[in-house]
Amino acid sequence: MACKDCEQGWFWKKIGRCQRCIRQLTVLCVLFWCGWIFWGYHHAKTVEGVALLCFGVAFHLLLGLHLWMKFIVLPLRKEHH
Repeated sequence: MACKDCEQGWFWKKIGRCQRCIRQLTVLCVLFWCGWIFWGYHHAKTVEGVALLCFGVAFHLLLGLHLWMKFIVLPLRKEHH
């Protein structure tokens, strides 16, 4: 993996610390919106449109969790130590 935090085996030790993951999720979220605006919005009731929407929700939730951990949880943990 790209960083020492990614080499750790546990999910919660990685989340919010890996810049590579945050960048990749940001790109995936932007690509989702490009795809949704140009294709998904017009096909929202098809199986493909629903699948695209599910992937978009998953990307956004995971990015939100990364950012929440990075900017809220991890700084608060450092203050208590």
